[in-house]
Amino acid sequence: MVSKKTRTNDGFADLHVHSLYSDGVFSPEEIVARAIKNGLRAVAITDHDCVDGIEKAMETAESTELEVVPGLELSAVKDETEIHILGYFIDWRDAAFLKVLQRIRESRIVRMKKMVYLLGEHGIQISIDSVLAIAGCGTVGRLHLARAMVKENVTGNIKEAFDKYIAGNRPCYVRHERLNYSDAINLIKNTGGVSVLAHPASMGLDEDIPAYVESGLVGIEVFHSRHRPGAVNKYLAVAKKYDLLVTGGSDCHGETKERKSMIGKTRVGYEVVRAMREKSKKS
Repeated sequence: MVSKKTRTNDGFADLHVHSLYSDGVFSPEEIVARAIKNGLRAVAITDHDCVDGIEKAMETAESTELEVVPGLELSAVKDETEIHILGYFIDWRDAAFLKVLQRIRESRIVRMKKMVYLLGEHGIQISIDSVLAIAGCGTVGRLHLARAMVKENVTGNIKEAFDKYIAGNRPCYVRHERLNYSDAINLIKNTGGVSVLAHPASMGLDEDIPAYVESGLVGIEVFHSRHRPGAVNKYLAVAKKYDLLVTGGSDCHGETKERKSMIGKTRVGYEVVRAMREKSKKS
């Protein structure tokens, strides 16, 4: 396994990229182009509770040497702790799977209306239509609301919107529907996919990892744009202890004032893709 500073002749993969079908800025076509430009052999589209960008990315990459790994990022919960579970090599056309995702996406709209209402109670007038317009075809989330707040000059930047109003412990935050962690892992497994715990250093509790493993977790995202060397070493040890695949990616959402484009900056060796594909065949 390699980080962004390690080279391998087998090529590189960025296994955590968001498109405009969730809270990213880039279209699937742009992601493919940037992945190729940055010398990647593979890239995974991992939108929040959404698989709509996968087909377009695959069609765009079809005549190239870039492999598009079908994926997504599911919001889940254990007790009161929210975690994110990445799924790779999923069957994104599975009808039962898509039905669950549709229910979650509809609940996100209800949640967003509640957050807009709470902002109004705090003297901040943001219309739900403006938030949905920014989300466009994508799954609506807090980043879209934050962008609407910046656009309306309510806050100076996205970070301020979260820090003052819509972060998890702030007054206008509302929870959205989240799957139980074991249900999320099984949902991915039932589509033939491989489940991976996303950015463990920034959410969740490490003491819960054995429960995730017992439920069928296959991997852990060790290399991430926000993981410092200490966190990388810590989760490498966790992966070894529980025999988990070591994965990684940039978690790129696109080019904004707060967060520059970084597709391919945090990456792993292509052998990780190969290992996940083999695991998916056995699921």
